[in-house]
Amino acid sequence: MNTSDIASQPVAARPRVVVSGASGLIGAALVRSLEADGVSVTRLVRRAPRRPREVEWRPGTAALDPAILAGARAVVCLNGASIGRLPWTRAYRDTLLASRIAPTRTIAAALRELGTDAPPLLSASAVGYYGDRPNERLSESSGPGSTFLADVCVAWESAAREAGPGVRVVLLRTAPLIERGGVLKPLLLLTRLGLSGPLGGGEQHWPWISLTDEVRAIRHLIDSDVSGPVNLTGPTPATANDTGWALARTLRRPFLVPAPSWALRLALGRDAADSLLLSDAEVAPDALLASGFRFTHRTVEEAVDAALARDH
Repeated sequence: MNTSDIASQPVAARPRVVVSGASGLIGAALVRSLEADGVSVTRLVRRAPRRPREVEWRPGTAALDPAILAGARAVVCLNGASIGRLPWTRAYRDTLLASRIAPTRTIAAALRELGTDAPPLLSASAVGYYGDRPNERLSESSGPGSTFLADVCVAWESAAREAGPGVRVVLLRTAPLIERGGVLKPLLLLTRLGLSGPLGGGEQHWPWISLTDEVRAIRHLIDSDVSGPVNLTGPTPATANDTGWALARTLRRPFLVPAPSWALRLALGRDAADSLLLSDAEVAPDALLASGFRFTHRTVEEAVDAALARDH
């Protein structure tokens, strides 16, 4: 989408993108970026509409009218309960799954009704798909892991594919966001208090991406012809220690206090600790790079600096 051309068009003629999950960290940033360039955004909301271009829907309990999606440049489905809410009780694990499957399946069903006229679907997923895979370089062709989050991602992506073979489906396997509201949120307080240090061994690979590049990548994929899984993760691998050290250096705080694996599992629960902090996955953005995308933040240090610069 050429932004200068869009700005000169009448509002009714401008390209339109449908976004679900627009109130989340990624969704809100994506909507801001699209609207800043004159793109019309239809938000799917689970309440009575409060402003123009909001449409109420009830995923999992009522069908979505396909006419709402017809003619859109793309549909971006970003729903999902926060994985950062702890503990992961049995009931909350069910919520983590259902909050992803029901909205994705509802949108996929509406797109399937549109058939060959359906816009492309860009559906959220996560690098948690790969699970704990030390000593492997993981690309989009790698199979799923065996953690709880890997099982969630497999089911999530399967729901998106229900849109049917006639719809271009992009599976956004997003890495943890290097952002104040993302993976940095629990680390900032500890670092500012001087209590940060290696988590587990600290040498496990942590995939990462900046919020800026996450939004840029989604917009790039809207305009591309890429389909299937795409790893939205920074191009330079980083360990948990790399991320922790970058944060500590930027805040001028020590990075000394280790948190052993057993303590993390005791505090967070095994599923959450293993999936969020201790899993080792060197995930490469092969499909994104092959499509011509160029990163703004190529290292985790650059991403941390950018995220904290917006904090001051």
